[in-house]
Amino acid sequence: MVELTDPGAETDPDELRMIIQRLSRRIRVHRAADGISDAQLGVLFQLEKHGDRTPGQLAEHEGVTPPSINRTINGLEEAGWITRNPDPDDARRVRIRLTDAGVAIITETRRLRAAWFTQRLALLDPQERRLLQEVTPLLRRLSDS
Repeated sequence: MVELTDPGAETDPDELRMIIQRLSRRIRVHRAADGISDAQLGVLFQLEKHGDRTPGQLAEHEGVTPPSINRTINGLEEAGWITRNPDPDDARRVRIRLTDAGVAIITETRRLRAAWFTQRLALLDPQERRLLQEVTPLLRRLSDS
C-alpha cells in the first residue's frame, strides 16, 4: 500500500485535505434559511437522525460546552425549529424535539445541497463519475474514522 506521504504517491495529503474542505464548504453554503449557522443545522440534523435529545447529549455529540449548546438551542427555539419538553423520566431535565418547521428546514437544506451536488456531478464525464463511485467507500471510511 502506498502512503500519501511517500515520495512516489500521486496525491499530496495537504492538497487532498484542502480539496475535501473546499468541497464541504461549497456544499454547506446551501441552506434553507438565511442566518442559520452550521452549529444550528448540525443540531437539527442530529435531532432528525436520533430523535429527542437532552442538551447534554447534543453538546457531547457536537463537541461543544453546555453554555455553547444552550445558545444554539435558544436560537433554534426562537426560530420555532425546536421545542423544549420535560423529560418523562426525570423532571429536572428537558428533551429537545424538532418541530415541523425544523423538519422543513432540514428537508429544504438537504434538497438544495443535493441539487447543487447533482449539477456538479452532471458536469463530469461518465468515467469521472465511475471513479468517484469507486472511491466512495474510501471517503466514507475516512469520514467515519
